[in-house]
Amino acid sequence: MKEQNNRSEFTIGLDLGERRQRFCALNGKGEVVEEGTLGNDRASLARLTARYRGALAVMEAGAHSPWVSRYLEGLGWQVIVSNPRKVRAIYQHERKSDRRDALMLARIGRMDRALLYPVRHGSGEAQQDLLRIKLRDSLVRARVALINSVRFSLKSLGYAVGNPSSERFHKVAMERLPEVVPEMIAPSVQALAELSARIAVLEREISVLARTKYPQTLWLQQVPGVGAVTALYFVLKIEDPKRFKNVRDVEAYTGLCPRRDQSGQSDPQLRISKRGDAYLRRLLVSAAQYILGPFGPQSALREYGLMLAADGTTRAKKRTVVAVARKLCVLLLSLWKNQAPYQPYPA
Repeated sequence: MKEQNNRSEFTIGLDLGERRQRFCALNGKGEVVEEGTLGNDRASLARLTARYRGALAVMEAGAHSPWVSRYLEGLGWQVIVSNPRKVRAIYQHERKSDRRDALMLARIGRMDRALLYPVRHGSGEAQQDLLRIKLRDSLVRARVALINSVRFSLKSLGYAVGNPSSERFHKVAMERLPEVVPEMIAPSVQALAELSARIAVLEREISVLARTKYPQTLWLQQVPGVGAVTALYFVLKIEDPKRFKNVRDVEAYTGLCPRRDQSGQSDPQLRISKRGDAYLRRLLVSAAQYILGPFGPQSALREYGLMLAADGTTRAKKRTVVAVARKLCVLLLSLWKNQAPYQPYPA
């Protein structure tokens, strides 16, 4: 096919797959000029960009969309990464297929880009720095699963283990047990010790990375309950605090805003949307639990939460934690944006 040189004429819909990608190219009149499949590698993408220089590419967010979008932008294409949860015309189509998905992406992108609810991926450098935090989270979850397995095994034999911290569990699990039992759980306890040691190394590396490469995290760590992991993850996911004109917009970005289904006189109060990064939301909720807990220092945020949980019901306590997490993410963005000292009781 002859090389196409018009920078604004062509729109390419890409349905990304694990090994292969389906593409559909539309010209300025909305006619399909080419469609087919290509390998999920840089060489195949480079050959496609050579045929349609300066085209607009439209794809859904997924496992491969970060590197694919950055690579195509580096080759001179414009790229839109759509939010797959927002484009119902694609994922709820009665005759859904990869070919139709690529065609629909191209047509919607050509018609109105706002309908795709574009997603902004972070930089490659930020994605690499996030690996330490995600690896730590994987190891922490593996340690919790292994602790629960050892605890259940001992309980089934009639031996109760105390409730130490996860970091100390492997040190106390072998105490006060008959001679036969320690031999049975020794491999698991050894694995727990190795996991705890590796987690400690990662936490030190994350702390050094936050302090040296991302000094803006120090503004966030002023808030009690916000450590290096939470502050660094927050900074790496947002990257530029100026992307939010209103600091309260970060509530919706983290998925801590209530959903809405208003129609006529009906406007019920719904649960939070849970959009965005689930791990970031989990870190914010964990920090909120510390603020509301027995070791949380006095502050306006803590008093606000305790006021919401005054009736003492389980439902109220859950809603309080989410409400405090929602205010906490706004507070963190404000401290970062203004580079201001934290005030427990702002004027």
